[in-house]
Amino acid sequence: MFSKPSEGSLPFEPGQKKKKGPNPPPISRPLPPKSAKKSDKSRQEANPGTIPQNVSQRMIRRMAIFSGIPTALGMSSFFIFYWIVSHDWLEIPTYAVAGVSFGLFGLGVLGLSYGIFSASWDENIVGGWWGWQEFTANWGRTINAWRTARQEAKKN
Repeated sequence: MFSKPSEGSLPFEPGQKKKKGPNPPPISRPLPPKSAKKSDKSRQEANPGTIPQNVSQRMIRRMAIFSGIPTALGMSSFFIFYWIVSHDWLEIPTYAVAGVSFGLFGLGVLGLSYGIFSASWDENIVGGWWGWQEFTANWGRTINAWRTARQEAKKN
């Protein structure tokens, strides 16, 4: 399905799609022993469409931070507002409670996407703390891939 990535692309970025033809008959191969483990590099070369382990861990870590904090604040906001109102410190309308909590949950959802796009997609580059440069580069790659896919769909 994927060809070898071009020189300027990432190792797990799909190349040009091959034209579909008749499927060849399945090849029966013996399975390797379970104790034999391939290195990350050889696994990547065997399946160029997979995300490397350290890149996916980087994405998960960033998603947990950028999504977990606002989501935890969104859940705790109900208890905080209840505590404030129950102690008669402020009279807070229910729409304000709903607005703040939904806003924090919305930030949590956006944090999932930002966590993926702000992680460096290059195996050897960790990237910055906030990841803005990585976000702009990865977002640009995604937009270009969408445009290319749309143009190929129009051709077919």
